[in-house]
Amino acid sequence: MAAPSLVLDASTGAPLHAQLAEALRGAILAGRLAPGTRLSSTRALAEQLDVSRNTVLNAFARLLAEGYLVGHTGSGTYVARELPERLLAVRHAPAAPTPARHVDPRALSKRGAAVASVPPLAAPAEGMAPGRMAFRMGVPALDAFPSELWGRLLHNRWQRSWRDLLSHIPAAGHLPLRRAVADYLATARGVRCVPEQVLIVNGTQQALSLTAQVLLDVGDAAWVEDPGYSPAHGALIAAGATRVPVPVDAEGLDVEAGLRLAPHARLAIVTPAHQFPLGVVMSERRRRALLAWAAREEAWVLEDDYDSEFRYVGRPPPALQGLTAEARVLYTGTFSKVLSPALRLGYLVVPESLVDAFSTARVFVDRHSASLEQAVLTDFITQGHFSRHVRRMRVLYAARQEALVEAARRELRGLVDVSPLHTGMHLVGWLPEGVDDRAASAKAAQAGLQAFALSAFQLQGRPRGALLLGYACVPEEELAEGVSRLARALR
Repeated sequence: MAAPSLVLDASTGAPLHAQLAEALRGAILAGRLAPGTRLSSTRALAEQLDVSRNTVLNAFARLLAEGYLVGHTGSGTYVARELPERLLAVRHAPAAPTPARHVDPRALSKRGAAVASVPPLAAPAEGMAPGRMAFRMGVPALDAFPSELWGRLLHNRWQRSWRDLLSHIPAAGHLPLRRAVADYLATARGVRCVPEQVLIVNGTQQALSLTAQVLLDVGDAAWVEDPGYSPAHGALIAAGATRVPVPVDAEGLDVEAGLRLAPHARLAIVTPAHQFPLGVVMSERRRRALLAWAAREEAWVLEDDYDSEFRYVGRPPPALQGLTAEARVLYTGTFSKVLSPALRLGYLVVPESLVDAFSTARVFVDRHSASLEQAVLTDFITQGHFSRHVRRMRVLYAARQEALVEAARRELRGLVDVSPLHTGMHLVGWLPEGVDDRAASAKAAQAGLQAFALSAFQLQGRPRGALLLGYACVPEEELAEGVSRLARALR
């Protein structure tokens, strides 16, 4: 053939074989090399371009592998008659009218319609900074994420074991990570478990869903804190369970109230170390009463320990799961609130008698969590980086909480009452009696702030209005600006 005009430039730094492959590909797609055209031999093309024959061989090998060229033994190399673009793209049908967004109620099951009616926690609107939006909750300090270190660990892990990481792993998760999590929980939270009891999941929500699916039958009652973590309700509804809202006071979940409302419930979902959203710690008396109820009724407790790493005064209370050897407790935590919500890795510790059932159920959800992220996280923990990161974040979050409290005292007097807490990543800002917290939340949203209304997490009753103010992901100067904007919005 007469080769099309091909220009290679060694000064660009790009490999010559890659330049040649791209030039030939461009000529094929532009039609300068028609389908079925026989190419010059590699030796002749190398002489024409004044490059080594290996350069041409590598370029041809790439285009053969991608389907732009075909080789015929004893005949030569030809432009493919069917190009990859035609084989990978569908023929576009005439544009149809855009269907209405209305969903026919008959298209959903009753359970599906109920799940779809549960409002999820709102994410920032498109175009708004996702990580530093005052006063967004549940997001760690992404500006303090150890990105360079994580990148090195990622690179090193890929270089060492990429072949293994491209295959399936056990549904329960990467065993070295399960060992690391078990060791960490035993030391930091007093959890009693062996690595085989740890399941790696895609965050707390998947742990909630698996628990509801495996342990509850349709119609079974489940205690939920009121106010409490609303995404848990979606998991219960999807399992066909009946939610029983149990009030929360200064001692945490009111176990006596739960006994009056549904003494034979099958499950209780609680946040004892730092109740969401009020921030109270469950008392020792309530903890013992909850465990006694579970043992007596052969019920289960799901302990959501979502942000216990961040305690600023004194030692944290030990996990419910570790209080007695026979505790009927499943324990869940997440790395999303410690490192990044994009990581989507958490853990669920189940009693030994449930390990096989949960591992099997996990297969039918999504097989397993991403292998590469699990391997990198294992290195991050076992090399000591995780504990150092948590220590740094405790100092940072304590300073940010103090900055929020001080700014609120200066600018929100008479509008929002904000007091410090010893733990967590958000504070409760109490509104004056009679003020509608949903209206206040809407005013904050108009000012570009995300301050959830406390009543949005309440199933029964209308408590005193309050706004939930996250501080972990927002630098101190931006917290001060956020408080100023909130004050203007509420006035």
